[in-house]
Amino acid sequence: ECPFCGEAAGRELEVHVRARHGHLLGTDTGNGEQLYECPMCSLTCTSIQILEEHVDLHLEEHSFMEDGNIRDRELAQWLQTEEDKQHRSEEKKQEREEFQKLQRQYGLDNSGGYKQQFLKNMEREVDRGRMQPFEYHKRKAGLMECLAFGVDDGKTKTSGVIEALCKYYQNESKDVRHVWLSAEVDHFHSSLGDRGWGCGYRNFQMLLSSLSRNTLYKDCWRDATVIPSIPKIQSMIEDAWREGFDPHGASHFNNRLHDSKAWIGACEIYSLLTSLRIKCQIIDFHKPTGPMGTHPRLFEWVLHYYSTDNKGGAKVVCTSKPPIYLQHQGHSRTVVGIEEKRNKTLCLLLFDPGCPAQEMQKLLKQNSDGASLKLLRRSVGSLKEKQYQIVAVDGVLSLEEKAARCSASQVLTSEKIP
Repeated sequence: ECPFCGEAAGRELEVHVRARHGHLLGTDTGNGEQLYECPMCSLTCTSIQILEEHVDLHLEEHSFMEDGNIRDRELAQWLQTEEDKQHRSEEKKQEREEFQKLQRQYGLDNSGGYKQQFLKNMEREVDRGRMQPFEYHKRKAGLMECLAFGVDDGKTKTSGVIEALCKYYQNESKDVRHVWLSAEVDHFHSSLGDRGWGCGYRNFQMLLSSLSRNTLYKDCWRDATVIPSIPKIQSMIEDAWREGFDPHGASHFNNRLHDSKAWIGACEIYSLLTSLRIKCQIIDFHKPTGPMGTHPRLFEWVLHYYSTDNKGGAKVVCTSKPPIYLQHQGHSRTVVGIEEKRNKTLCLLLFDPGCPAQEMQKLLKQNSDGASLKLLRRSVGSLKEKQYQIVAVDGVLSLEEKAARCSASQVLTSEKIP
């Protein structure tokens, strides 16, 4: 700005001062001596030449500072832009790493599926000296045959546990007032091919092993005498998606499960069962309903499921009810019964796919003292996940009902317990 008139002069300040205000640069002292006052700092000069040089210095300084400020602003803007670019780049890198981590965690990283993991783990066992080469080739041949026919090899199966439990409760367990048991069901545990990700598939095998014993459900799938392998179950879920079940869930897996280690949950089990015309429902216990993050409403629901139509004074009630698929974040199990203690507390009986066959077979011993039941028992205080979902089977669907449920699953598949 001009120091005389305040007008914005910009880089032409020197020209402006000389042209517009040159007459103000000099004053007379009265004795014939002319003094010249600097308009910028009020310094008095005795010569117009000195004043001009002095003002030139001001103008040069002003121009230098103005240029410097511009350069500083440009530098600051450039630094800020570069910092923003770096920050965005780091955020994208972190998001990409987190996404890849989730893909690995949930088996969606294209690293192969059941067959690849089974062979890799057997090779590792051979390298460590835990498996002989002839055993490797024998098991590999058996694996290829089972995969070709789409059936489970049964090597992780334990049968007869429900019958053994029924006998045990009739003769022992004085602290139990009543116990309701599901229909007979086989236990399946994870193998070399699905360890770490196959719990949902193993629980489906358990449920199917129970339904296959019931004449009501035998016509729902082509061969009810065999239990499908995990790759076969993956293909069956893909078939359900192609029919139109749960398109939102299918998109999460890019409509593909086969040859992957993808985790499945309650929605996939519901879609598969419904596509087989098996009537079922998802119940969503979406928040704790008791103190310390517990879910007493879940236990009450299971008690009602088993005790309805099975009431009476008997201590042990072996029902015809299928087992229940139980899901929470990161794991799933199968409910095969419920205890009511003499103090009125409830305890679920669960088959866990993570429990190996040798542990489950301890429950088959007639002289069991009940210690092995710790494998199955879960009290209200031991189930403290934020959310649980169950899938319960209850009959067979007509073709019209199946089509209606397919349409409904495209919008909503679960009922929330308030």
